[in-house]
Amino acid sequence: METFAGLIVALVIFVTGFKLDREYQRGVIFRLGRINGVRGPGLYWIIPLVDQKAQVDIRTKTVNIEPQETVTADSVTIKVNAVLYYRILDASKAINKVENYQLAVYQTALTTLRNVVGQNILDDVLQNRDKINIKVQEIVDEITEPWGIVIERVEMKDVEIPLAMQRAMAKEAEAIREKRARIIKASAEQEASIKLAEASQLIVENPAALELRRLQMLTEIGAENNTTTLIMIPSDFMNLARRLSDSLPNPEQK
Repeated sequence: METFAGLIVALVIFVTGFKLDREYQRGVIFRLGRINGVRGPGLYWIIPLVDQKAQVDIRTKTVNIEPQETVTADSVTIKVNAVLYYRILDASKAINKVENYQLAVYQTALTTLRNVVGQNILDDVLQNRDKINIKVQEIVDEITEPWGIVIERVEMKDVEIPLAMQRAMAKEAEAIREKRARIIKASAEQEASIKLAEASQLIVENPAALELRRLQMLTEIGAENNTTTLIMIPSDFMNLARRLSDSLPNPEQK
C-alpha cells in the first residue's frame, strides 16, 4: 500500500514537471537558481522541485507615456505625451539583466522624451515630430539593448501649448497670411502695369486699335441693363483739334 502511494506521489510530481507555453510565450528556466536556458513554445518538461520557470510574453507591447511638462530650447513650457512600442528579443536577458523590464522601459522612455523635447525649439517640436520620434527611439533602443528589448516605434501624440502662446502664434500666422496677400496683390498690380504699358505702346503705333477698344467697351456696356448715354468722338477729330490749336497764334505772345 505504501509503495502504491509512493508511486502516486511520484507520478503527480512527474506530471507537474510538464509545462505548456503558447506561441507568443517563452519560459526562462532556472535550475537550482542558475539559468538553464529558454524553453517554448509548446509542451516541454522540467525537473520538478529543481527547476523553476519564469514566463515571458514576447508580443509587441504598447506603453502610453503620460503627459510630461518640459521647457523647450526657446523657453516655452509645454506638455507632451507619446506612445511607445517595444518587444522582447531575448527573454533570458529581460529577466536577468533588469529587475522589472516593463517599468525600466517606461521610465527610460519618459525621461528621454523630456530631454529630447527640451533640446528643440517649439517650432521644431510642432513641425518636425518625426525627427524627435526617431531620436527618442534611437536613444531608448540603445539603453534597452542590453536587456534584450528592441524599441520598434515611438510616436508623439499631443503637444499642449499655453493659451497665451496659442494667441501669439495665431497673431503671427495672421500677419504672415496678410503679408503674403499684400505681396501677391503688389505682384499682380506690377504685372498689370507692365501689360498696360505694352498696350499703350501698341495703341500709339496703331491708332486704329484705340477705336477697336472703344467699340468693345460699347459692347460690354450694352450687355448690361443701364441707362448710360455715351458720346463717342473719333480719335482723328481729337488729333485734328489738337493740331489746329497748336497752329493758332497765342494772343499772349503779341
